[in-house]
Amino acid sequence: MKSFVTAQLRILFTVVIVLTCLLQTNAQAAKTEKYDIIYILTKDLERVLDYKEELEKVFDAAVRKKLKIVGRGDDYALLYDGNDSAGTVTKTLIKHAELLDKAGFDEPYATKEQNFHSLYNVSYGMGPNLEPLKKRYEKIYSCLGEDVKNDLFIEKTDFGNYALIYRRRGDKASTTRVAKKHAKILRSKRIKTSITTENNNLVVYGESSLIDDAGPEEPIICQLSVDTELTTVPEKIVARSKIKTTIPEARVVSSSNNSKFERSIEKYIDNLRRKGRISRDESTGWMVYDLETNKSVIDINADKEFQAASMIKPFIALAFFHQVEAGKLKYGPKSRRKMEAMIQRSNNAATNWLMRQAGGPRNCEAILKKYYAHIFTKTEIREYIPSGGRTYLNSAPPSDYVRFLKALWNNELPRDKEIRRLMALPGRDRLYHGTSIPRGTLVYNKTGSTGHLIGDMGILVPKTKKGGRFPYVIVGIIERQSKASDYGQWAHSRSRVIRAVSTLVYEELKKEHQLL
Repeated sequence: MKSFVTAQLRILFTVVIVLTCLLQTNAQAAKTEKYDIIYILTKDLERVLDYKEELEKVFDAAVRKKLKIVGRGDDYALLYDGNDSAGTVTKTLIKHAELLDKAGFDEPYATKEQNFHSLYNVSYGMGPNLEPLKKRYEKIYSCLGEDVKNDLFIEKTDFGNYALIYRRRGDKASTTRVAKKHAKILRSKRIKTSITTENNNLVVYGESSLIDDAGPEEPIICQLSVDTELTTVPEKIVARSKIKTTIPEARVVSSSNNSKFERSIEKYIDNLRRKGRISRDESTGWMVYDLETNKSVIDINADKEFQAASMIKPFIALAFFHQVEAGKLKYGPKSRRKMEAMIQRSNNAATNWLMRQAGGPRNCEAILKKYYAHIFTKTEIREYIPSGGRTYLNSAPPSDYVRFLKALWNNELPRDKEIRRLMALPGRDRLYHGTSIPRGTLVYNKTGSTGHLIGDMGILVPKTKKGGRFPYVIVGIIERQSKASDYGQWAHSRSRVIRAVSTLVYEELKKEHQLL
């Protein structure tokens, strides 16, 4: 009760400050001036992107659409672009402050519209049909450099069209220069470029989507203009089935010896504890699994049960698809939309809908334990996702995630290609984004976040020096006993730890497997 009262007082204090500022303006100005709500202002764009990803789990679709990342000098801000009057923004601020306080975020604040500028992307065309843009995507992907490929996406616009863009998030002048360079490269393909504002559109296709596509039979060669600064190396798009993997069995093969590399990761985590970057009441779990040799590289707390948070959602997808294959459910346009919302945007309402279709949390668990007992040894699905996303009862050990991902990669699950597609839909993962892992690495993942836990589990597929791909599984989890008081800052700092460990893992695997 005391914490609830304190929270309400903080919200009231915030509103009083805003009202005081607004009332200081004269009456005429108050009628014409417009206001926005700011959630975070920092020089770190990566932090803003992470913060936006977390806030989108709290707000509904109408609010999410108005979330906007803007720039001003060296600063970036995440704001609610309400363009509202003083009275309207105050009401909106109270609602948002209450929602964010329940989720553990800092209080937002209202401000008069300032000289922030929009961020811009390069556009390569738009149309009502997705398939033609996929073909254009392949041409552009083969022509442009590595720095572009990772941020080349097809988005769905508000009006039902699809847009092919390079999500640069730059200022207008520099983005215009990049668009002109790309126009010279793509001239022989009759592809024109323009610039467009970052509109927070839903991404429906990206680099990882290519791994289950056959792609062009031969690399596409682009004729470059002599005055073009960019140089490219055309690349053939690789089908997932062509990537060498040898996984003869479903069980996880663990090394009997605690490897030198595993000890180095343990030492790294211990050092973070000494520095206070991981608290004493926080436990961690780490697993890395080589999908080529079918061997575990790192097993740290592999069988310890942690909160599952949203990492349980691909398991829900599997239970649903099992029922589809059994003829008890249908996978149509509505359930597809729900699946995409659950996996890509971690939508809790969509998750609960899919769980209900599959018979509820306990039945989902029963399906997994009965038909996939070799994968799910300790996973527990006990609850629907509660209001506010505070799901603490569902749990799983890192080893269950590894077995699931290994079976997923090896085509051992119903609708495995569709599950891979869903997990490849672009988002802010904690295994690759924000790391120094080379561009062009494909990612299939699902993050998880609560006031107690930050985690990510997925398959990374980097390139090798010989032109192939090397797939491996990585799982990173940090869980604390007490709820984080400043969730936003805590989530960001622990996400950075997972990214740092993922980078260390890549650098070690690079030596053995000749990665780029």
